[in-house]
Amino acid sequence: MIVLMDKQAARTDLEKVKQKIESLGFVPHVFVSAQRTTIGITGNKERIDSDLFLSMAGVEDVIQVSKPYKLVSREAKLDDTIIRVGKDEIGGSELTIIAGPCSVESRTQILEIAGILSDMGVKFLRGGAYKPRTSPYSFQGLREEGLEYLKEAALKTGMHVITEVKDTETLSLVAEHADVLQVGSRNMYNYSLLERIGKLRKPVLLKRAFSATIEELMMAGEYVASQGNYQIVFCERGIRSFDSSTRNSLDLNAVPLIKRLSHLPIIVDPSHGTGSWDLVMPMAQAAVAAGADGLMIEVHQDPTSALSDGFQSLRPDKFKLLLERLSRLAPLVGKSIPAKMAPSLIMNN
Repeated sequence: MIVLMDKQAARTDLEKVKQKIESLGFVPHVFVSAQRTTIGITGNKERIDSDLFLSMAGVEDVIQVSKPYKLVSREAKLDDTIIRVGKDEIGGSELTIIAGPCSVESRTQILEIAGILSDMGVKFLRGGAYKPRTSPYSFQGLREEGLEYLKEAALKTGMHVITEVKDTETLSLVAEHADVLQVGSRNMYNYSLLERIGKLRKPVLLKRAFSATIEELMMAGEYVASQGNYQIVFCERGIRSFDSSTRNSLDLNAVPLIKRLSHLPIIVDPSHGTGSWDLVMPMAQAAVAAGADGLMIEVHQDPTSALSDGFQSLRPDKFKLLLERLSRLAPLVGKSIPAKMAPSLIMNN
């Protein structure tokens, strides 16, 4: 259920509605936007009687949510949510570009690529310190050492760190070093981890699982939101299909669909979505054309020597070319990229 407050409702009216919800044994979730203030209610097992709130001062209407996910739905909040990370944002009119290697391999490697990306105007640095892999014999990441290198790279460049959380045991440690916590596709169904992350109140990048439906992805987001953390970014990273020509099938249908169903931003990872560096650029452009709020791109200074996923990583020169193309494309769909990302191109247009 969603309680819709009147535009002229006093703060005391809002507090009384919250107190009423809590007195019934439920949890109130307040969403304030330019158009209206709403209060989502969770914790109820059965339908709540609307009359309990309709007679209260400041209440305009009560909406019974039609979807199984309440807090991440468009019904809970009409305006697009913008996730703030320091002075920067994910969502809104500026296209968010997240870039970096699949794994942190050494201090020299991550500091070098962070410097290159920062000079191009990239504000979000990705890199895995804990790497859940299909094979236990594959490179599992540098773990705590990798986190330290990521933090150092961020301090030197002013970038924000996005790195994957592997489990609840290492969550606190990762949260100390990361600005955005990434939940990988393997952990999308790890509800204990999602609930723990929800209590941290830290931005979360939630990747779609290999074979997850859109509703399952939204429900995973609901687990985080139900704990009071609404700073969620969905990520389409490709799903498994019958075709083995590419690593995954990048489901760009998900972008406009999630934009319609949810107020939360969605970005696209064409690196994992295709598994081949030469497909990353066209699919990245297609993702932006579909309405994505951002892109997550794997970039490595020497992909042939990468310890993981080098075959899908762009070299810095190819990545720069992508940024230049995006600077032309983004305005066509109401987006922009920072001028620093393609200064010569923007000045010439």
